[in-house]
Amino acid sequence: MKLEIENLENILFDLIDQVKVIISEDIWENILMNCTKNELFVLMLLYRKSDVNMTQIAEYIGAPLNTTTGIVGRMEKKDMIRRVRSESDKRVVTIVLTEFGRKQVGDIFGMFLQYGQIVISTLSAEELTLLSGVIGKVVAILQNNKPLSVATEKKIRKIEIE
Repeated sequence: MKLEIENLENILFDLIDQVKVIISEDIWENILMNCTKNELFVLMLLYRKSDVNMTQIAEYIGAPLNTTTGIVGRMEKKDMIRRVRSESDKRVVTIVLTEFGRKQVGDIFGMFLQYGQIVISTLSAEELTLLSGVIGKVVAILQNNKPLSVATEKKIRKIEIE
């Protein structure tokens, strides 16, 4: 069963139109929506682990240490994370979420978990198995295929350095 590109586009936009109403204004105003992709990845990493060092962050987001240092600096200014020196060895610095950062990430994850629980509670065991299989197949297909390149003008994003 092959879908024509226009038909697939219409399905995608219809889905977006239906889903957009479930995300409240509070979520859109959340500070996480003002984060870059790498900042979101850093937040996810820190939310799952209590603390990490700069090398771990750099490896996780696939960026050099000097880039990671800039990202962490901007996130500190937003009061989302902070650097903590080890009491036993002052040379060791770890990065942790601030209470504000933890609350922001927790609120977003909590909202998505609530939606997930609503969906899961209404599906039968057979439907859950089918859904899991479809999601697994989609992920495998996307991982094994290179993304289609779209001709776009290269945008330069300016980041203020203070």
